[in-house]
Amino acid sequence: MSPEPTPFYRALRDECSIFEHAFRQQLPLLLKGPTGCGKSRFVEAMAAKLGRPLVTVACHDETSAVDLTGRYLVRGGETVWQDGPITRAVRTGAVLYLDEIAEARPDVVVVIHPLSDHRRRLLVEHHDEEIVAADGFMLVVSFNPGYQRGLKELKPSTRQRFISIPFDYPSLDVETEIVAGESGCDAKTARRLAALGAKLRKLDELGLAELPSTRLLVGAGKLIVSGMDPRRACDVAVVQPLTDDPAIAEALRDITALAL
Repeated sequence: MSPEPTPFYRALRDECSIFEHAFRQQLPLLLKGPTGCGKSRFVEAMAAKLGRPLVTVACHDETSAVDLTGRYLVRGGETVWQDGPITRAVRTGAVLYLDEIAEARPDVVVVIHPLSDHRRRLLVEHHDEEIVAADGFMLVVSFNPGYQRGLKELKPSTRQRFISIPFDYPSLDVETEIVAGESGCDAKTARRLAALGAKLRKLDELGLAELPSTRLLVGAGKLIVSGMDPRRACDVAVVQPLTDDPAIAEALRDITALAL
């Protein structure tokens, strides 16, 4: 079988170089920025570039340390141990990506602390085992400060264990390139979608809980490529994911009609 192609990623600044330096020096990395601005794709692309397997965990408020380190299961009348994703990554020397780490329960943060300093060790209490990270292991976490709404925050003692790269939405020219490259739409359509995204992100008066991500624009581009009317594509791929309020949705449709 031929190797899978490296995922498409358009660098914004020097983040690729920083990732490689962190990997070589065995430093954990924190990516901070809004939803859908390319953090996950960046990690996928860098893991592929460095030739390392990637283990990704989408954290949420029910994510516990046991879910991630492993547990005993009953199979065929026998009790067997099954590694969780963190344990697999540590054993195999993978890139471990914990997406939205602040959403996880506090015991998860406690578990990753020894992995994020000079020890590079994982204590699996339920298996009475301490594992030294294999060569090639790298810990990467992401954090969206704007999404936390003041309810959850990374403690300074945790943040200072990581080097950090800030992410934001790309410039109009770069986002045009990304939308075209990801969706396959023509440059003119990609430009209009990128301009629409940039315009919507400036509308503070609408009070959107989340700003339109590049991911949403790519989805609209794919629907347009498949033959869907551009306005309808933007309605289902951009407007509807952003709001359930009929008045706000109508305002967004009006803006979309002018942009397209």
